[in-house]
Amino acid sequence: MKRRFARAVGASLLATAALAGCYTYAPAPAAVYVPAGPSTFDRSWNAALGAMADQGVQIFQQDRASGTIRGRYGGIDVTASVLTQADGSVRVAFDTSGATSQDPQLIERITRSYNARMGR
Repeated sequence: MKRRFARAVGASLLATAALAGCYTYAPAPAAVYVPAGPSTFDRSWNAALGAMADQGVQIFQQDRASGTIRGRYGGIDVTASVLTQADGSVRVAFDTSGATSQDPQLIERITRSYNARMGR
């Protein structure tokens, strides 16, 4: 009987020692969903549109497909071109025509507004 008890205790100790060497890994953290922000084109388009509005330009045409925004400030015509380039970057250009002598600094103010809206 003592021998049977000793074997049972020994087997229990051996099993306990074997289990003590096992490690249970924590589960992997769950994936976190972060909604995508606006695309680079959308961000640039909205910034160009807002910059023109900031400077009092009355927008009369918006064509996202061609990337063109047209507006007028007094006798000055203002055009913004928002174009996605082959490498995926976006190029934005502002142009003024007409009576630019009425407000020769208009294009610089629009550009500053655009840069501020883009966080530059």
